Amino acid sequence: MKIQYSNIAVVGAGAMGRGIAQIAAQAGSQVFLMDANPGAADAAKAALNEQWGKLVAKGRIDEAQAAAWGAQLHTVQALGDLAHCDLVIEAIVERLDAKQGLFSQLESVVRENAVLATNTSSLSVTAIGAALKHPERLAGFHFFNPVPLMKVVEVIAGLKTNPALCTDLASYARQMGHTPVQAQDTPGFIVNHAGRGYGTEALRIVSEGVADFATVDRILRDQVGFKLGPFELMDLTALDVSHPVMESIYRQYYDEPRYRPSVITAQRLAGGVVGKKVGEGFYRYVDGAAQVPAEPPAHVVADMPPVWVSPRASRRAELYQLLKDLGASIETGQSPSPAAITLVAPLGFDVTTVAVVERLDPARTIGIDMLIDDAATKRRVLATNPATRIDIRNAAHALFARDGKAVSVIRDSGGFVTQRVVATIVNIASDICQQGICSPKDLETAVTLGLGYPLGPLAMGDRWGPTNILEVLFNMQTVYGDTRYRPSPWLRRRGAIGLSLTHVEEN
Repeated sequence: MKIQYSNIAVVGAGAMGRGIAQIAAQAGSQVFLMDANPGAADAAKAALNEQWGKLVAKGRIDEAQAAAWGAQLHTVQALGDLAHCDLVIEAIVERLDAKQGLFSQLESVVRENAVLATNTSSLSVTAIGAALKHPERLAGFHFFNPVPLMKVVEVIAGLKTNPALCTDLASYARQMGHTPVQAQDTPGFIVNHAGRGYGTEALRIVSEGVADFATVDRILRDQVGFKLGPFELMDLTALDVSHPVMESIYRQYYDEPRYRPSVITAQRLAGGVVGKKVGEGFYRYVDGAAQVPAEPPAHVVADMPPVWVSPRASRRAELYQLLKDLGASIETGQSPSPAAITLVAPLGFDVTTVAVVERLDPARTIGIDMLIDDAATKRRVLATNPATRIDIRNAAHALFARDGKAVSVIRDSGGFVTQRVVATIVNIASDICQQGICSPKDLETAVTLGLGYPLGPLAMGDRWGPTNILEVLFNMQTVYGDTRYRPSPWLRRRGAIGLSLTHVEEN
């Protein structure tokens, strides 16, 4: 098969540029690597040859293959040495003026039919190309670090980009072993845009005093199946990377509340407490290992009170069966006895609101998150309200821990933890579809490959019910009075009539 681009240039020899050069050489292109810093391109070439040598030592490739790849990698010292290239991929500093200046120079060097591509992660492709005489030859070609392992690449058309160019870049991405997704030129494109909900909502939860960092991480790993909790993830990526992206997308969308950053990360960034690479972030690190506080044990309760379940509880039948399996004494009257634990399971509302609306004694009322089937989770989450008695809290904790499943007890929160984070993720993804930034299929592909979520955001909505997600959002907006939680029209319409979010037919 003929390679889409036989001679390509990569400008910028940092980790990103080096990774792009690696997969391009392995795909069969002649790669010309350049960096403005003296010696940087040669150092990157040496690192890649060393890496291929290690693969030979491990028996993953033979010496002939390593030699062939090495022979396809070249370094150059000046932009004029790139005149013969079919494609130039820019991977320099994330500054608009620097990228515009580079492409203006390149336009006068390369031939007229050469393709120019920017690896920008957050800047407008249209803005980068605005200084060009022929902006139709520029497109976004956004890889993720580490490039050889992160198998997705966003192909972005600016307002004046020739559509055929994006088709060719997508074909080349496949030849490099990557999966291309097509995106419109909007802040954050697909992956960085869709990822706004996970960290920012977790930060809001902590800022409200609902739970600490470790508890939020445990809940989202064990209930939803995320590989890393949001604070573990931010420690890994580092706040000097992630917080500016939060602010950039928020500002580019003219302070859209759905993307609102947090003072918590701003303060930690200012203090240099940015994550694992400096030994301290949301966790402290000793020899690279996070120092995670131990979970509080379940209480031992000699006399377990009976349990009464609200008739409005979500998954009420499943909740009754769970209580039976745990050996609870269940009350079935119209109202709870004075001794009973009063159990509510709202969607989106906080425990306080439910107790007031249903005229329950708040001192004996406690909530449980039942958005997700209990059998499908590794953790149960209970929530108190400000008036919940300590003995009721401790008894509920002991009861729901009887079978050995982990239990977290948090303070009152509209939507607990899982509901509000999942609903925010699904809502932002739905609005990406509403804006026509990409297709639902490409959205799911980009997020699962680029963010490593256990499900695509639209698949999350389908699994736990678009109608339920919609209810969570409506009720959270009532509790908090914040337009951050207003449902996207795309989700509202589909959720209201029970349509799938992933199987979308255009009409």
